[in-house]
Amino acid sequence: MKLHSDSTEKYQTVTGYDRNGVEINAQRFDYSVLVLPEVAPRPWDVTRFEDLAAAHFEQIAADRPDVVILGTGERQRFVHPRLVTSLSSQRIGVESMDSHAACRTYNILMGEGRKVVLALIIEGAKAPE
Repeated sequence: MKLHSDSTEKYQTVTGYDRNGVEINAQRFDYSVLVLPEVAPRPWDVTRFEDLAAAHFEQIAADRPDVVILGTGERQRFVHPRLVTSLSSQRIGVESMDSHAACRTYNILMGEGRKVVLALIIEGAKAPE
């Protein structure tokens, strides 16, 4: 589904998504990514929801966002609270939702000027090395 027909240069905006990937400013990513408004998308070493570990969220905590939007694939799934301790101890909120809702929510929060991270899981796809 396309969200926007044009990209922005200043902010990382979700411009499209489907079950196999996401477009950020019209650039396709077929693997899990971390997206922040003012930072180029980064590969996120998660290939399955079940493989999430505390270290994955510690990586996000280093960016010191206000909120993390976790896209968990085609259906909404929730992580165990012990995995997000590095975030909750810094008062960083984590919202889990299906990936399509996560992409839409990220765009809204980013448009409001919030320091948000979209942590999007694309299942079964490894990031390039």
